[in-house]
Amino acid sequence: MKIAIDAMGGDHAPKAAVLGAMEAVSQIEALEITLIGDEEQINQYLTNATNIHVLHTKEVITSEDEPVRAVRRKKNASLVLMAHEVKEGNADACISAGNTGALMSAGLFVVGRINGIDRPALSPTLPTIDGQGFLLLDVGANVDAKPNHLLQYAIMGSIYAEKVRGIKHPRIGLLNVGTENGKGNDLTKRTFQLLQDAPLHFVGNVEARDVLANVADVVVTDGFTGNIALKTIEGTAESMFSMIKDTFMTSTKTKIAAGLMKNDLKALKGKLDYSEYGGAGLFGLAAPVVKAHGSSDQRAILNAIKQTCHMVNNHITDTIKQTVETMELDKED
Repeated sequence: MKIAIDAMGGDHAPKAAVLGAMEAVSQIEALEITLIGDEEQINQYLTNATNIHVLHTKEVITSEDEPVRAVRRKKNASLVLMAHEVKEGNADACISAGNTGALMSAGLFVVGRINGIDRPALSPTLPTIDGQGFLLLDVGANVDAKPNHLLQYAIMGSIYAEKVRGIKHPRIGLLNVGTENGKGNDLTKRTFQLLQDAPLHFVGNVEARDVLANVADVVVTDGFTGNIALKTIEGTAESMFSMIKDTFMTSTKTKIAAGLMKNDLKALKGKLDYSEYGGAGLFGLAAPVVKAHGSSDQRAILNAIKQTCHMVNNHITDTIKQTVETMELDKED
């Protein structure tokens, strides 16, 4: 298996990508990784080049770059060359912690879409109280969506949850303002009907306050709503731990309590840690493309690589393609 990584993307580039890649090839048999970026900077951290190749470039797409324009103009940027590695068959999949919009643009313009998928969906796995986690899509690939797009998200999410996460008959929920049938705006009402009629385990509407309680394995929404939900969850988790830390530092008594609870607090933080679940898959493209969190460290990159390997090994792209083709045939009949 061959994976291409944008070594210059993310807050901790290229160190996190290089260290994560070295750890991955030591753990995963027959894995080859191509790191794309400034060879001089990469070699500062590359202490073992076994099964790791470097594709040199000094051009980088930054967080300030306008995504579409950057992909078109910066032909030799590490992120663009990464996508071309997949397009040209030199890699089975790719990972970047860089500019999200640029990654989506490179995915669309270079890697290409699966026939029958109108719009790809950005899909992270988020934590739940019981540790199971749930897939949320879309979280920003498309801020405007039609009911059929959300149906496609549900199909792709169900396939991923079953094939990669090992969940039999994944429960599909539609994010809405209430759980009752008939709730919501025109988009959710029409999508509700489509999901009811689809060959999916649809459990109905779910509310944002319940998603961390494992009410569904896959939660579907438009990119605008999904992005707000994602950032609210991330911000709430960060704020909560900041408040807990401040509380434990208020007196000698609370500091002693913090010391006694140190391992328990670490375990709790781990439950809410995005890096445990890898990155966000950009579903609907012709090959697996994974967006790692911008602040990904070595462990997060390692988990993103493991996630990507699962996607390749379980033929996620082919399964989505075959499922969509079957449904199109059913419509024609």
